[in-house]
Amino acid sequence: MHQKVLQILIADDDEEDMELIEESLLKVKPDATLYKVKNGKAVIDYLKSKENKELPALIILDYSMPVLNGAQVLSIISRDPLWGTIPVVVFSTSNSPLHIQECRKSGAIDYFIKPRTMQELSMIAEKILDYAVKN
Repeated sequence: MHQKVLQILIADDDEEDMELIEESLLKVKPDATLYKVKNGKAVIDYLKSKENKELPALIILDYSMPVLNGAQVLSIISRDPLWGTIPVVVFSTSNSPLHIQECRKSGAIDYFIKPRTMQELSMIAEKILDYAVKN
């Protein structure tokens, strides 16, 4: 039986952070396809450009991005009947309780603070991928 490729959309304006999460996710799930964008508006544009069957199994957002921040993107995604079914996690340097609460209220299924070590990052990558597999 042909298994569907796991597609993940990552939005982060920090190139280094994007590379680190990409590397960690691919260590756990080497056959995953990752699409990367650098701001919140690009997330919405990406989703608009896809057919239903081409939508990602998971979206990972940074909180602090230009154009639209993570919470604003979550708010837009959650209002769409189709996009609202995609699990979204936030992966951010912000540990502000207000940001975390705002994202959860706007539809994030989890909020991860960017770690200081590669070991912590590997554990977070596994947790993030669990959300995609459950979808």
